[in-house]
Amino acid sequence: MSKTHYILVLCTCPDEDIATSIAENLVAQHLAACVNILPGIKSIYQWQGNVESARESLLLIKTQQQKYDALQNTITNMHPYEVPEVIAININTGLPRYLQWLDTSLS
Repeated sequence: MSKTHYILVLCTCPDEDIATSIAENLVAQHLAACVNILPGIKSIYQWQGNVESARESLLLIKTQQQKYDALQNTITNMHPYEVPEVIAININTGLPRYLQWLDTSLS
């Protein structure tokens, strides 16, 4: 495995069309190697003192830590939410051939 730090970024979107647009943009810019879209999730959350719920699509974004700032900026510029969910989880290990593919896709 290379010394590159890999991350999985989670981002919820209000619908599948917006999720697809963001995903395609991230991959086209080489900010993400792969984005999975999980449609039809139900989110329950606090917003402005109220418990809210919404149907959303979840993006699972695979990338490198060094790409995070540009990725975050792209998402926040394209996203309709005032405060979009953009959180990163470190990937501590993975199939070496998959991680090599990530590197190739992001270069």
